[in-house]
Amino acid sequence: MPGSKIYFFCFVLATLVSCNMEKATKRIPIENFFNVPINTSYLVSPDGKYISYLKPDNNRIHIYVETLDGKTTTQLTCDSNRSIANYFWASNNEILYLKGASENMDPGLFAVNIDGNNKRELLSFPNTKIRLISSGPVSDGQVLVSLNKRDSTVFDAYRLNMKTGNLSLLFQNPGNITKWYSDPAGKLRMAIASDGVNETLLYRDRESQNFRSVLTNNFKTSISPISFSADNSCIYALSNKNRDKMALVELDCVTGKEHRVIYSNPLVDVSEAIYSVNRDKLIYAGFETWKKERHYLDDTFKAIFKKLEKLLPNTEIVIASSDSLEKKFIVRTYTDRNPGSFYLYSIDDDKLVKLSDVNSSLKVENMAEMKPISYKTRDGLTVYGYLTLPRGMPSKNLPVIVMPHGGPDTRNSWGYNSEVQFLASRGYAVFQVNFRGSKGYGKDFWIAGFKEWGAKMQDDITDGVHWLIEQKIADPSRIGIYGFSFGGFSALHGLMSSPELYRCGASYSGFTNLFTYFKDIPPYFRPYLQMYYETVGNPETDADYFRAASPVFHTDKIKVPVLIAQGARDPRVNMNETHQFVKELKKKKVPVTYIFKEGEGHVFRNNENRLEFYKKLEIFLDQNLSRE
Repeated sequence: MPGSKIYFFCFVLATLVSCNMEKATKRIPIENFFNVPINTSYLVSPDGKYISYLKPDNNRIHIYVETLDGKTTTQLTCDSNRSIANYFWASNNEILYLKGASENMDPGLFAVNIDGNNKRELLSFPNTKIRLISSGPVSDGQVLVSLNKRDSTVFDAYRLNMKTGNLSLLFQNPGNITKWYSDPAGKLRMAIASDGVNETLLYRDRESQNFRSVLTNNFKTSISPISFSADNSCIYALSNKNRDKMALVELDCVTGKEHRVIYSNPLVDVSEAIYSVNRDKLIYAGFETWKKERHYLDDTFKAIFKKLEKLLPNTEIVIASSDSLEKKFIVRTYTDRNPGSFYLYSIDDDKLVKLSDVNSSLKVENMAEMKPISYKTRDGLTVYGYLTLPRGMPSKNLPVIVMPHGGPDTRNSWGYNSEVQFLASRGYAVFQVNFRGSKGYGKDFWIAGFKEWGAKMQDDITDGVHWLIEQKIADPSRIGIYGFSFGGFSALHGLMSSPELYRCGASYSGFTNLFTYFKDIPPYFRPYLQMYYETVGNPETDADYFRAASPVFHTDKIKVPVLIAQGARDPRVNMNETHQFVKELKKKKVPVTYIFKEGEGHVFRNNENRLEFYKKLEIFLDQNLSRE
């Protein structure tokens, strides 16, 4: 009967709605992924008697100090306008910290006693950036800093007396020094100078001497000092001089000659090296294949890590801080499915105490695994990356979010990523590619990305998407692309260069115009301008390439919905250019979701703005990637 058919239809409809509502209620709230951690940035005091950490209060981040037993806690900062950007123990009784820049105030350097007394501002100059040369316990109450207060394009080196506030010039930058280095005694002994193409390592035996050139290399050859040796006769550094992969080496301070290769890996760059001042020796060299690994250079620390691996099985372990005698350690753990926890480990009593979870609102069993992948590009290059599949779903015919990384000379790494887990929890497979130009895979792989923005770098991503389709992992009709910064540029470029491949795209602080990318470069990046010309391109001699690669000139090729997020105070992305880009898309009847925030920069710092962005991103992807 007609009435029964209507009843059956209504019953089915009600059941579907009920099922959808049930699914919706099971969704992990967005806030669980992106809220500020309860406690983070744990450090142990030099004497091992206290621990410190950062903790949010009233939407701002503050410094807290407590005794090892946790019975006495002191809040050291309480600024209602600005959060703490960075801090460290200057001595057993004093902490130095930098506040984040606000709309009306420049970053400042401050000091406070661990009982909360004698809080004072040490440095604050209008329109000036502060960089710390010293970043640990200081000698004789003196800290080394570099400031661009004399000239916005360069940083001079200064010694600051923490007690008197006296600031004395150590060395005036002649205009080409890009980085300063101090020895363990707090003396300014080394620097890197650049003419934009070539980099020179500078050295002096004593502060009373002038710097002298030790060696000069083209910027494609990198030498990154790690530390001075115990007798200060040589330095340990990461170097790819005369080799493709970065290696840990020992260099003569006077001649610049390489004494020996301490460790190298045939597959990837050595990405870090840890030196113990207390033990006067290197501890380990770190490298990253699909996960981070260590090559130990000290048996004592090898035994410590092996002990920690037994106490904390099936997790990655990082020593984040130690006391000066290396008897007490702050240990950070994480996996791909767990943002991790902080622990205090004491060697003398072999005691491990949990301090805090990074995010206790997330359950490991609800998170997705991040798996390594590799494939061949159209020109035969092997590209590596990661694929995160949503839990509880077959690994076939899935909606996919392609996530190009920022930089572009960085890389994706295995580990917990809140964006990846958020998207996977919504049923999307997340595809992350370390396209050519990414760091970590050697000099040749990095150089292969030069002047390939929107060209071969984008081809690598496109080839990866086709690989996903060939593997039948991706549903060809439900693929979206989303990225931040360079990743945002890449997302927009993907929409214009491969309009048939993507159903939608989202850009968070993404570049739209390579011409204005150079025009708006901050003044303190000017020494690197020639290098940018070689890696990205020259807006005058490569104008045709810039125009071809810039999405702002190709809005007519974008046919699918776009989401764009932009901060008004972004120093790298011109907001007027973004406004114009959005306006042109709308003129061409392209559906646009535009999130524009007046008080934000390149990254949204305000938690409410961040949550709003991800909520709108969720709706946007649901609307455009759901089955029809």
